[in-house]
Amino acid sequence: MTGRKVQVHDNNVEKALRKFKKKISDSGLLQEVRERQEFVKPTTKRKVAMSQAKRRWKKHLRDQQLPPKLF
Repeated sequence: MTGRKVQVHDNNVEKALRKFKKKISDSGLLQEVRERQEFVKPTTKRKVAMSQAKRRWKKHLRDQQLPPKLF
């Protein structure tokens, strides 16, 4: 548990809290806790993964398009 501690300097709790949140999100601990809260069937996982991939692909294609002519 050495990587999940944050020192508070000069009573600056907000800064320490931001650092703590950054460490937790980088370690993936919060994501793991959320995944363990309920069981998701493998077929549902695949459907969600495919829909997310489609959204990413559509966003990629949208970013590649030229802007519309405004004249």
